[in-house]
Amino acid sequence: MFKTVLFPVDQSRESRQAAETVATLVKTHQSRLIILSVVEPPEAEVPSTDAMESPQVVAELLQNAKKLFSQQGIEAEALEREGKPAFTICDVADELDADLIIMGCRGLGLTHEGTSESVTNRVISLSPCPVLVIP
Repeated sequence: MFKTVLFPVDQSRESRQAAETVATLVKTHQSRLIILSVVEPPEAEVPSTDAMESPQVVAELLQNAKKLFSQQGIEAEALEREGKPAFTICDVADELDADLIIMGCRGLGLTHEGTSESVTNRVISLSPCPVLVIP
């Protein structure tokens, strides 16, 4: 049913919590697992404190994710891309012909403005395939 599963990761607690569901689903469906981390390009002339803009941090994050799945008997492929997270996630899903995107939910509040700005909501709106959001 789900031949290719895309799992975008970042350093959030929600992303780590979603990994258990990803492992269960991938094992059940014997899916190909692609772990994706998106590095946001730094804003011009503004010093960044965002760890997801550091290639070293992203490389370590992907290695740790691969190791976590490997310990559960799952061979995962890791991809690193640069760009705006929601758009990049959807582009990669389209390129890989992914059957499912699984991601953690990071709410920004209950206001309409806050929820419409989240990466998760943008992925849901733009995705070429179903999106499973893990709360």
